[in-house]
Amino acid sequence: MKAATENAELVQALVALSTLRLAAPAAAALDETRSELAKRLREAVVEQVSAFSASGNPELLPDLEGHAQEHVAELRRLLGGAAVGDFEFVRAHARRRATQRFPLEALLQAYRCLQAVLRQWARNSVSSTSVRDRETALDGLAVEYASAVSLVAAAAYVDQTRVIAEAEGDRRSELLNILVSGYDEADARVARLLKRAGYLEQRLSFCVAQVQSTDPLEMENPPRAQRICEAILESVASLPARALVGVRGKLVTAVFSDVRRVSGWTAPQARLADRILPRLFTLGPSVLIGLSSDQPSTAFIPRGIHEATLALDFASVGERVVSFSALPIRRLLIHRGADYVQAALPTWLARLREADAKSPGTLVKSLRALADADMNVQRAARELGVHANTLYARIQRVTELTGLDAQRYHDLTHLLLVVDCGRL
Repeated sequence: MKAATENAELVQALVALSTLRLAAPAAAALDETRSELAKRLREAVVEQVSAFSASGNPELLPDLEGHAQEHVAELRRLLGGAAVGDFEFVRAHARRRATQRFPLEALLQAYRCLQAVLRQWARNSVSSTSVRDRETALDGLAVEYASAVSLVAAAAYVDQTRVIAEAEGDRRSELLNILVSGYDEADARVARLLKRAGYLEQRLSFCVAQVQSTDPLEMENPPRAQRICEAILESVASLPARALVGVRGKLVTAVFSDVRRVSGWTAPQARLADRILPRLFTLGPSVLIGLSSDQPSTAFIPRGIHEATLALDFASVGERVVSFSALPIRRLLIHRGADYVQAALPTWLARLREADAKSPGTLVKSLRALADADMNVQRAARELGVHANTLYARIQRVTELTGLDAQRYHDLTHLLLVVDCGRL
């Protein structure tokens, strides 16, 4: 009953044939030309739909021949007075094509060929006293049958594609969680999974990116996070590197991998992180990105996660993409150690902070300029746009506040470390 309701136009076309007493002649003609019609269907599809002849799938053409015979059998059943069914054979064929990644458009083109072949066959094989009634009724059957099976095939293909995508998404999520969380090589199941996915091949390099929106609250919006994932995949699509991307917590994590060298006799390629970095700039100003250095195997991916997360801490609107390997050692040490040395900061920092605020900011600015000028007072003064005597006066003021001479290397280094750790 449901199939008849969903295919009401096909039912009406069959009723019209019966009313004009064309169903029985059509069925008789089909009995005589069944093999010929199936062959014509197959030949028309191969000739007119290039995807069938271009495909290297050895199962495609035999499946097409069998499917053509199924359509002929179904038409014979309908012309014999049977009720319209659910076209399960069409669904099975569409699911098979979807599983094999055969293009949906080519499949639907094949059904358009089916319509044309059926119309031509009916006109040549079925006789009637009224040519006009015959052609109208038989054309209607061809059109409605092809339309019905096309709709069924498209729906089944899309459903199967969705099932495959969900399964692939689950598999990618499992792989990503294993890689970024670390794993014990004694776990045979995990080893098999990684090996099948190609992540245990030798000569592979890996790097990791941690990405978030410039507005952290947006990461709580799943569609927004998914759009970032898709943008990352698109940005590296033209590279040979593989990308495994997913949302973990409130960050988008991407694990990139590529062959480090083709063989032991060939030179290594450019570092993977260096090839990925320029592509990440294409993601636009709405995201912040931290990129790890290259990692030599899957066992080091957790370290890559740590590096990428640390690099992300340095990312800002002014510096959206930060590579861990480009971060200065001093900057990393201050970032990691500042919180631990707060209790050990010298008492003179409070005096320097107060005096610098009153200046305003000229004392610390002068210290940084002096370091940038390799402790050359004349050059530092020019960079600051002040007279050298003014800079000497500021250096003297710092000495009075701290007891340290900024014109001595170790004292200047100590001053700047304290200033940076004190976030002055």
